[in-house]
Amino acid sequence: MSLSRGRLVRALHGGLIFMQEFVPMNRGFTSYRSPRTIALVGKYHSQEIAESLRKLAEYLYERGVSVFIERETAENIGKTVDLSRWVTCGFNDIGAHADLAIVLGGDGTMLNAARRLARYCVPLVGVNQGRLGFMTDIARDDMLTCMDDLLDGRFMPENRMLLAAEVIRDGKEIAANMALNDVVVDKGAIGRMIEFELFIDGEFIYNLRSDGLIVSTPTGSTAYSMSAGGPILNPTLTGIALVPLCPHALTNRPIIVNENTDIELRIVYADDPRVHFDGQVTLDLLPGDSVRLRRSEHKICFLHPPGYSYFAMLRQKLQWSERPKGP
Repeated sequence: MSLSRGRLVRALHGGLIFMQEFVPMNRGFTSYRSPRTIALVGKYHSQEIAESLRKLAEYLYERGVSVFIERETAENIGKTVDLSRWVTCGFNDIGAHADLAIVLGGDGTMLNAARRLARYCVPLVGVNQGRLGFMTDIARDDMLTCMDDLLDGRFMPENRMLLAAEVIRDGKEIAANMALNDVVVDKGAIGRMIEFELFIDGEFIYNLRSDGLIVSTPTGSTAYSMSAGGPILNPTLTGIALVPLCPHALTNRPIIVNENTDIELRIVYADDPRVHFDGQVTLDLLPGDSVRLRRSEHKICFLHPPGYSYFAMLRQKLQWSERPKGP
């Protein structure tokens, strides 16, 4: 099967060069209602998902669905289970041809798939093979029983915003990326604080000395941001949370800004500053660099099974209302 290939853009990471797929697509999130081609994406370097992925691929195939297996997933588990009857391909080809993608893994797997597929408008369904799984709704044991609802178009769509970020050095863009959860600028491996200036829509806000700053979407508000004392934001909101990490001045508190805000962080002083995209892609910074952030023009669509409730999910994952254990 011959599939089109996309243009590749380079992003610098220290002395290494990372290749990322950047191909805009002009289509909407409509194909999920009667999917005929479904891609399966597995947890990175995990043999645990092999049998679940094989069972799911066979089930979909028996229902008349064309199945793609993401290339790195196939290379990882191909020696454990036989995947020879299905097409294996990269994210570019999944974006060009799949009606939706089912992600078998945890939130980290979903984050990676979301960044890679957002520009193609490919909806995502999550099967939890990780730990908490804020974004992977379907339990492993319920995977096959949920597929009828998915194939019959009964899953509920929910759009999530992403952040677009660019790193500027000496007036030139040296890297760009997207993030579904957060973009974090921090002090790196050295124990000393980082110092930077924060600008919102070109207006100077403050000079901050701290361990760093988390710029979080509503989706990311239950991740690193929550651990740092940030608020939980319903994912249907489109605000952006700015959450300082261990600020020197305790009056520097988390704030929420408008979705259309332009945010800029200018590094004033740091020994080893870095910027992290969803905790998965990292770039080394230098004093004088700027990280500019705004709402991405792309969004990602999650498909939830019938009966899904965001607050019920929070209640379960965060163990709200549970009685303390003990006598």
